[in-house]
Amino acid sequence: MPTRWFDAHLDLACLACVGRDMRCADLSGCGGDFLPAAVTLPSLAAGGISACLATIFTEADGADAVGYPGGDAAAAGRRGREQLEVYDQWEREGLVRRWVSGCLPSGPGPLAIGILIEGADPIASPDELPWWVERGVVAIGMAWAKSSRYAGGNTTDEPLTSLGRALVRAMDRLGVVHDASHLSDAAFAQLLAATDRPIIASHSNCRALIDTDGERRQRHLTDDAIREISRRGGIIGLNVFSPFIIAGARRDRRATLDEWAAHADHVCDIIGDRAHIGLGSDMDGGFSAAMMPEGINSPRDLGLLCETLSARRWTDAEVEAFAWGNWARFWTRCPPV
Repeated sequence: MPTRWFDAHLDLACLACVGRDMRCADLSGCGGDFLPAAVTLPSLAAGGISACLATIFTEADGADAVGYPGGDAAAAGRRGREQLEVYDQWEREGLVRRWVSGCLPSGPGPLAIGILIEGADPIASPDELPWWVERGVVAIGMAWAKSSRYAGGNTTDEPLTSLGRALVRAMDRLGVVHDASHLSDAAFAQLLAATDRPIIASHSNCRALIDTDGERRQRHLTDDAIREISRRGGIIGLNVFSPFIIAGARRDRRATLDEWAAHADHVCDIIGDRAHIGLGSDMDGGFSAAMMPEGINSPRDLGLLCETLSARRWTDAEVEAFAWGNWARFWTRCPPV
């Protein structure tokens, strides 16, 4: 079983901002939102998560500590910088480190993070992007479920804006990776037309396995999107939120491990290999441990995912690549600036 993991989507600063004690080893006593908890810095270490994309997540018109009035770039920027300061403080304390080359740290040390901005409104304009890159931003998803000033989110049919197209060009100049996980179908199509760079889906599952009830759920990847992400050398990080796993997006139970693994196999069947898939758990990203698949209650339990893949005839090398190697190879080819 793998001894190290790369997780492409963890809302660490967000959890700290909404009251969780991220230094706490006792998950039952860490406080904050989205309880029962799965994620703190000690729990990630205990589960072998050695490196991750750690988000700056802000919500337009949100009511909590990560919310800001929709369209208010200055307020969004303040929220984003508050979360950046969380990572700065943890780094000063030796709790995390930022990776600064294409090779993910594999030896002893604290959690290695690259910063993923989830919803680009904290970036005042594309001209400000170098400031964020200097502080560790390696990937950007231009929208969350709600639209931003840059792009339509997955609850809308809105496209890229003119500001969004300018941000695409700025990201490409600086080598910042595009994350498609929350884009509307229209915005995703326009992103593909605007850049030939690699694209990831940091925490997305398969629309074909979710939309069994006639609904169109843009939060999940179409088969064509899966093919194009892989064609460009990108990686798809699978999410562990049960309604993003169960057919019809049901919320009345936890997903089974086999239901989760069906998404892994579907991605690989579409692509024709197992080299463009990894973990993008989104653990505690607005939901609690009680909404993860059966048996997965904290990062310590990730080995169950591997056992399930092995039972579906994944080789040991393919399971290791899912946990670490595929993402490590991607970041070697697309190193942080």
